[in-house]
Amino acid sequence: MTRTSVFAVASTLAIALSHTPAYAQDAESEQQTPAQDHAEERAREGRAADRVDDDFHNRTLDYQNNIIVSAAGLAQLDILAGTSVFEADDIQENLAGQLGEVLVKLPGVSATSFSPGSSRPVLRGFQGERVRVLIDGLGSIDVSNTSVDHATTIDPLTAERIEVLRGPAVMLYGSQAIGGAVNVIDKRIPRRTPDEPIHFDGLLAVDDAYDKIEGGASIDLPVSSHLVVHFDGSYRETDDMSVAGFTVSDSLRAELLEEAAEEEAEGEFEEADELREAADQRGVLPNSATRTYTGNAGFSIFAGESNFGASVGFYDTRYGVPGRPGAGHHHGEEGEEGEEEGGEEEGEERVSIDLEQVRADFRGDIALGDGFFERLIMRAGYSDYTHTEFEGDEVGTTFDVQGIEARVELAQKDRGWWRGSIGSQYYYRDFFAEGAEAYVSPNVTDQYSLFTLQEFGNGPVQIEAAARFEATDVEAQTLGLARDFSTFSGAVGVIYETDDALRFGVNASRAERAPSAEELYSEGPHIATQAFEIGDPFLDTETALGLEAFVRGRIGGVQLSAAVYQSWFDNYIYLVDTGLEEDDLPVFQYLQDDAKYFGVEAEVSLPLYDTGDFALLADVRGDYIKAELDDGTPLPRIPPLSLLGALEAQTESFDARAEVQWFAEQDRVADFETPTSDFALVNLSLSWRPLAEESVTVLVGVDNVFDVTGRRHASFTKDFVPLAGRNAKASVRFSF
Repeated sequence: MTRTSVFAVASTLAIALSHTPAYAQDAESEQQTPAQDHAEERAREGRAADRVDDDFHNRTLDYQNNIIVSAAGLAQLDILAGTSVFEADDIQENLAGQLGEVLVKLPGVSATSFSPGSSRPVLRGFQGERVRVLIDGLGSIDVSNTSVDHATTIDPLTAERIEVLRGPAVMLYGSQAIGGAVNVIDKRIPRRTPDEPIHFDGLLAVDDAYDKIEGGASIDLPVSSHLVVHFDGSYRETDDMSVAGFTVSDSLRAELLEEAAEEEAEGEFEEADELREAADQRGVLPNSATRTYTGNAGFSIFAGESNFGASVGFYDTRYGVPGRPGAGHHHGEEGEEGEEEGGEEEGEERVSIDLEQVRADFRGDIALGDGFFERLIMRAGYSDYTHTEFEGDEVGTTFDVQGIEARVELAQKDRGWWRGSIGSQYYYRDFFAEGAEAYVSPNVTDQYSLFTLQEFGNGPVQIEAAARFEATDVEAQTLGLARDFSTFSGAVGVIYETDDALRFGVNASRAERAPSAEELYSEGPHIATQAFEIGDPFLDTETALGLEAFVRGRIGGVQLSAAVYQSWFDNYIYLVDTGLEEDDLPVFQYLQDDAKYFGVEAEVSLPLYDTGDFALLADVRGDYIKAELDDGTPLPRIPPLSLLGALEAQTESFDARAEVQWFAEQDRVADFETPTSDFALVNLSLSWRPLAEESVTVLVGVDNVFDVTGRRHASFTKDFVPLAGRNAKASVRFSF
């Protein structure tokens, strides 16, 4: 397949911008709502009233009377009941190199935890193609959805806020968000004019489990009252990760020792020693070091109530891909003799990934006056992405992606009893891979959509409705295959709000997802998941009917958020072990069947003691998911029951927090999937604000205090990639 040139893609972007609506945040809501939420929350918690709220110092635990995720034209976003926001201090406290690890303490959220260099969010048990990772409302336009070993091209170091939407976010962000979305808000295109001559934000951090050193900084410079320019950058370097005990799980260790005994009985003493060495590896995860740096520059022009801006940036990372001990690195191109002579030696080569992305973005927010529509909100992005997998110093496989995404949204004038927005979106991706493990054929995806969000009522009862139509074309020219899909998704919610701002609601949804190119056109060895993956070019559209009930808000000083949900899938697409082997790898094939998901998630924050100058708070969080095929067979990699309990003491200058996060054993497993043992992590942290204006926050802490071994069941690599051991950390965040 001939790849689309940069010129052609840029031309397509220009056409999309002139004919296709794009998406952006409501700038006025962005500037005011989080700070207002923060001030109200601090007052309720008994924190000093004179604390300064600025862009950098918001803390969000509010579940809410105010919208916490951006949706132009709406006063609330209850149609997505499972919503959360991480503000700057939450990001600092949970800082990690990959987005998935930053969010794992939220209810209903886990992570793929493939390696320290690659970890995507898992929302309500959904991952991969069912969870969209976004930058300011647009996709990251990389290949992190293609495989769990592919990093997401977003650095949490320079994030201003992270919005998490658990549940069918398809109406907002497209069919690939059928399970949820994570939206990272940064400042590369400024949303406001700083009060200072120059505004500087920074974050520096170190720890010992990863031997990590990292830093990120941003500068906003108001050139005039109408023009603001922005620069930001980050750097992170880590060594091989320290772990608590044996690197491999008990079951894999027993398997390796058994294989060693068999090799020794056959006189293969060298092979037996290597297997025993792999089984006894402990204290460190080999080949897990990372190095990442980023840089962005942007500007915004403000004209009355309107603004527009653009940015350009790059993301560059190189990280190790831990290999399964005892597994050879096979490609299927050699004969049996070649595999015997060269396969094992090749399998011993350390695999690493070098990833680069250049990205350009545009955002506009235009005031339209007093007509039916009051704002035109535009958003567009272009990405040129290259990803090379190395085996030692040799190039193994290269992935190249060029893509654009563009949205336009028309926000309706708020009529008191009726508000909303309508919009359109365009998405294009040209995917090309070549090399020994290019298991997905080159393909092009074109997607067009129309959507609307509407909200009715201004009293105790409100109704929200959303709908989205999407047309998707997925073509693999080298295979001579092309598929067209038309999908329709819709949702309606009824909400009742009590006088004391407690909100109850019920949402019903129907969501459709077109199969991805990876699910349709895969065929080849996929070493990251230790599988030979085979797609099905004749897959049908996946459909989910969902029902969710929720409550959130405050009862006195207690904040709470709880939801119970059920989803019924027709033609659910999943990857199953066939029991066969190809190239010495188990064969996994994409199939379709009916499936169902049931879940409960809750979070409660309550004040135990409050004198005004000192407050003691308790946080309790938990979630449970049960997912299975229609015949009762458990679906793979579903996170187990998890609970988190924490105590936090708060004063004007200091916060001290102690928490325990417990993960139950997961023994409801799919065929050929191993169970995961239960474990508990104890974490301690102390933050200090040495300046009265709170422009500096120093944090020290210890994660996994008792140095226990933990493994995430959602991870493909859990049997040989545990979580980090005891980790002492320190960071400083500043804004002035």
